[in-house]
Amino acid sequence: MRVQGIDEEIKGILLDMDGLLVNSENLYWRANIQAAKEEHLGTSDDTYLKLVGSTTSNMRKFYRKYFATEKQRVNFIKRTDELVWKWTDEGKLNLRPGVQKALDVFYDLDLPMAIVSSNYERVLEHEMWATGIRNYFQFHLNYDDVRKHQLEAKPAPDIYLWAAQKLAVPIKNILAFEDSGTGVAAAAHAGLKCVMIPDLLPPTTADRQNAVFVCQDFNEFLEKIN
Repeated sequence: MRVQGIDEEIKGILLDMDGLLVNSENLYWRANIQAAKEEHLGTSDDTYLKLVGSTTSNMRKFYRKYFATEKQRVNFIKRTDELVWKWTDEGKLNLRPGVQKALDVFYDLDLPMAIVSSNYERVLEHEMWATGIRNYFQFHLNYDDVRKHQLEAKPAPDIYLWAAQKLAVPIKNILAFEDSGTGVAAAAHAGLKCVMIPDLLPPTTADRQNAVFVCQDFNEFLEKIN
């Protein structure tokens, strides 16, 4: 696949999941707000945007700052996960604009594809089957894999380097897609070209430096294919 603005031919695709392929970040944000109100935290709704694409260490700092007890934190996370799972089963988890078309284009071009996610295995599987996209991918890596193999989570490059090795395509010929600064940084640290398609948060200066380009959605990216 030839893409305008990229010299090398693209022979493999690596994609994040949450916020990139599906609207789950919006669901998590809404669930955070509801869970916080049920816990009577009294924080503003925008507070939980800090969790979008956050690193593991920054999430720990967030919880220490806004939650008085461990029990409160556990209840908040559990309730958030319950709500998102429920809404997914109710059909509220949807593919983002242009995703289905892009996956079909990549498939028709015979490009191997894989998911590189920071979410958990069970959640990732639930999302893929709920949206009907599971069979597009040769494999998927997630946070359970990171912990099992004692890797560093995004924004470290570990999971992307492993994914590139499993994809069996030279790094220079792989194109990654991410929606968050943490993910874009991870791909860039792995030496990958990365397209950023932001979701809830706008791209920062660092994001624009790390990404080969920023697109509003997958429809805009598809216009760059020669």
